[in-house]
Amino acid sequence: MKANITEYLRINLDTEMWECRRCNNELVSARDNYKRGLLVYDRDPSEIHKPLLNQELYSYSFAPDPAYTAMLEFYCPHCGTMVEVEYTVPGHPPVYDIELDIDDLKKKVAAWGDVPEHPQIPDIELNRHTHNH
Repeated sequence: MKANITEYLRINLDTEMWECRRCNNELVSARDNYKRGLLVYDRDPSEIHKPLLNQELYSYSFAPDPAYTAMLEFYCPHCGTMVEVEYTVPGHPPVYDIELDIDDLKKKVAAWGDVPEHPQIPDIELNRHTHNH
C-alpha cells in the first residue's frame, strides 16, 4: 500500500519508507523526517532574490541578508527532482514539517483502498460552453 503525501513524496506503507514519486526510489524511514533522505543545497538567497538597489551605494538593497536568512533546497538523491524549499535561520536544523501517525495511516489507506498515481480526471473541455460575439 502506498499513500501520496505531496506532489513528489509518498509513503510505502508496506516498507514504511518515504519514496520519491518521480523515480520511485526509497529515501528514508517514514517514521523520520523525509528531508534526512534528500540532498541539501544551502543556497545564497540573494541568488534568487536579486538586490533591487546598488549594494555599493546602499546598505539596504531589498535582497535577503544571508547572515539572517538561509534558503535550503532539498533534492531527490536519485533523480535530482527538487522536493522542497525552506527559508529558515542560518544554522537552524531543517524543519520537521510532515510527521504522520504511520499506524493510523495504514488503517485509513486499507479502508480507502490505494489511490491511483494518476487518477482519471474528466475532460472539462467537453463541458465548456463557448461564447461568441
